Amino acid sequence: MHIAILTFEGFNELDSLIAYGMLSRISLLGDTNWKVSIASPSARVTSMNGLSIDAHIGLEEASQADAVLIGSGRRTREVANDASIMSRIQLDPARQLVAAQCSGTFLMAKLGVLGKTPACTDTTSKPWVQEAGVNILNQAFFASGNIATAGGCLSAQYLSAWMLARLKGIKEAKEVMHYFAPVGEKEEYVARALSHIAPHINEHTSGLKELAT
Repeated sequence: MHIAILTFEGFNELDSLIAYGMLSRISLLGDTNWKVSIASPSARVTSMNGLSIDAHIGLEEASQADAVLIGSGRRTREVANDASIMSRIQLDPARQLVAAQCSGTFLMAKLGVLGKTPACTDTTSKPWVQEAGVNILNQAFFASGNIATAGGCLSAQYLSAWMLARLKGIKEAKEVMHYFAPVGEKEEYVARALSHIAPHINEHTSGLKELAT
């Protein structure tokens, strides 16, 4: 199972790295077939606050992943207007999970993935995501079929939990959330996260009944 996190120049560290850390937990638990990659248009990208990281894979390989998460950043609109970058991204919700956070929702719209599906984004990005024809919801997370979006940097946890539940199972999603949750708040933290994703899992996850345990 391969998850690619699209990370561009000027990226928001919280979007890409929270998801990377949480999703990578599965491989640490012993699943050698689980792989999470940072995917970028160049070998090295620098964040909005000056953190430089090396990409694991390019955008073409990311397009073949089982799941793709599109992070946000300061230069998202530049990316959206750069045909040399956008043409390298070929996503298909019929065969992949596709998720986006904050201004990443704008890229999802520009890539033609959203269609008429309503979506979430952050307050800064909201006006120009709406200009792209997207119906924005005033909530942290929403999913429909194989498409999910989230708004706000710390909503990365909801996208991660949704992907884990869909690709691995509710039990594993709960374990990962519990591991990363603050001490003394773990049960409340996990319950809140699952309350966001539960309405959007239903028939996709056989272990839905575990949400109540």
